[in-house]
Amino acid sequence: MNTRALALHDEGFTARLGMWVFLASEVMFFGGIFVTYAYGRSHWPQGFAEAGRHTHVVIGTVNTALLLTSSAVVAFASACAQHARMRRWTGRLLWLTAAFGAAFLALKGVEYAKEWQEGLVPGAGFVLATPGAQLFSMLYFFATGLHALHLAIGIALVGAMAWGAGRRRAWADAEAVEMGALYWHFVDIVWIFLYPLIYLLGRHA
Repeated sequence: MNTRALALHDEGFTARLGMWVFLASEVMFFGGIFVTYAYGRSHWPQGFAEAGRHTHVVIGTVNTALLLTSSAVVAFASACAQHARMRRWTGRLLWLTAAFGAAFLALKGVEYAKEWQEGLVPGAGFVLATPGAQLFSMLYFFATGLHALHLAIGIALVGAMAWGAGRRRAWADAEAVEMGALYWHFVDIVWIFLYPLIYLLGRHA
């Protein structure tokens, strides 16, 4: 292995290590939210169940399907980036991934607007009186808002990669696309945990 190849290998290892360290810190952060949720549900099960039944399960399910599909698409994009004959598809697949993410955020905005109109936003106008219901709502908005922020960052990242891959920029190589896809998968996995906690458990309590 020549010096240049060795340097590129070291840079790739450093990039992967940095991404995994970052994702580990994010797992710990979201883990705190899940622990808080578990504590609240164990202490105020009726309030959490009632608030959970007021969530919009159809929108949540459609958004789950969007993110699962986007994960498959970004995985194909990463695979194409590693093969010269398929590389021309990388940018297109990344743009499609970003489009799925944008559709998720648009639907989430519709959902937030509905919840505002229905008095489900924590505060003086909150309509549910059962103890624990407002805590559920606070956790819901905090967790989904934080997830939406991470997804917006992912859309910007994937969009930049799509632009760079489409113009054959050196910085948008297979290694960079792989790191972007890894981040996208992380955001999707977080939602996979949030979805049943928010939308499903209350309906079976």
